[in-house]
Amino acid sequence: MAYRKTPAEIRRLEAARDHLVACATAVVAEVGWSQASVTAVADSAGIAAGSVYQHFPSKAALAVEVFRRAAGHEVDVIGEVLHGPGDPVERLGRGIAVFARRALENRGLAYALLAAPAEPAVGAERLDFRRRYRALFAEVVHEGIATGQLPAQNGEITAAALTGAIGEVLVDPLAAPDENAVDELLADLTATALRCAGAATTPID
Repeated sequence: MAYRKTPAEIRRLEAARDHLVACATAVVAEVGWSQASVTAVADSAGIAAGSVYQHFPSKAALAVEVFRRAAGHEVDVIGEVLHGPGDPVERLGRGIAVFARRALENRGLAYALLAAPAEPAVGAERLDFRRRYRALFAEVVHEGIATGQLPAQNGEITAAALTGAIGEVLVDPLAAPDENAVDELLADLTATALRCAGAATTPID
């Protein structure tokens, strides 16, 4: 009869895997994907490099899990904002501002998620998560059109433009931060994005 792990063993393995992913995320945030070697991650986690392969078959598989968890958390946060209180234009502006502020508060990880050179598997994940952001923005843009706060337009194209523009605007500030310009950057980015959507006002919290 095949051996079956006990519930206690499963919990231990899941906890070890979660710890490994958390350590790998911290390493990626500090040195980027290319320098986040299995050895560096193992050292951070306090385990032997070979132990990493007990949880992930390759460095690429670990990198994908790091990306999915970190990017997935950010998508969830922005989704809550975009589905929160306020009219569609207010929520759209707030969502853009929250996305940008969170990125600027964790620059290393945000740069890794948005732009840092990475393995093809991570690049594929980026494309998938960009689609998820586009879908969230498109939903709010369509709400704005329905309420008359935004002009008639192709909501999917507008959402794609917003997603691309926000990431592009943030790349240089993430790589070469100017702490004194954060508030101005957030205001300008939000105002520009809302103009792109055709909003008459540019609210920002």
